[in-house]
Amino acid sequence: MQTSRIAPMLPALAVLGSVTALAIGTSYAKQLFPLIGAQGTSALRVGFSALLLLLFWRPWRWKTSRVDAVTILRYGLTLGLMNLLFYMALRTIPFGIAVAIEFTGPLTVAMLSSRRPIDFLWVGCAAVGLLLLLPIGGGPALDPVGVLYAMGAAACWGLYIVFGKRAGHLHAGHSVSLGLLAASLVVVPVGVVHAGAALLEPKILLAGLVVALVSSAIPMSLEMMALKRLPKETFGILISMEPAVAALWAMLLLHEHLHGLQWLAIGCTVLASVGSTMTARRLKVPVAQAG
Repeated sequence: MQTSRIAPMLPALAVLGSVTALAIGTSYAKQLFPLIGAQGTSALRVGFSALLLLLFWRPWRWKTSRVDAVTILRYGLTLGLMNLLFYMALRTIPFGIAVAIEFTGPLTVAMLSSRRPIDFLWVGCAAVGLLLLLPIGGGPALDPVGVLYAMGAAACWGLYIVFGKRAGHLHAGHSVSLGLLAASLVVVPVGVVHAGAALLEPKILLAGLVVALVSSAIPMSLEMMALKRLPKETFGILISMEPAVAALWAMLLLHEHLHGLQWLAIGCTVLASVGSTMTARRLKVPVAQAG
């Protein structure tokens, strides 16, 4: 009886687990920055994630046309740049704030895909949240370079959704595994140039593998399970909690304490994301997380 009661909650718990794993993995990854930099950490995460998913999905089992290959390459390169820019932002601004800024990318795509008047309300919520985070909003000062990196990651996330839609006819394992392989072409060379031989130290490689598992492999697996059992709107609402969850775990693990206006800004971003999910026409794209 107890199992039957819990079963309907499992998809929602899977999404919560995904968001939590991503937050914990990214918080752990940020602690590697003093050793190999944001570039090296991003290289290990994307590189190991690509390797793990290639071994799991074996995308060579599917035929890939030239057109699909170009589509996957474009989608993957955008994914790689998004991850790199996000990690660069994490060097100087809090994790939760970086996620909130990055969320403006998919929010923009969602707004452009709908023409309902109520969407102006969600645009307003997102704009208020962004203004509260930026110095022009009167909130606590943030490093402008870090903010620019986060906004660059937001733009890449928006493009990732657009490009991912064009690969939507492919099996998710096919497109995501090859997409991450393409992403590694962007991130790994940058990480190698920055960190050099330090990336080959056993303890660093092990830490990178843990980051890849907790930040990518586990969240993607949980989200794919949830997507099969939840309406897309419900999934979108649950995943919208990511900025708040990220801020909470960053406070617990990284001691990144935010000011009241910054929490309010994150709340505005979450509200805008939930609202747009409920009212906008959603685009079908492969699974992705912030960063």
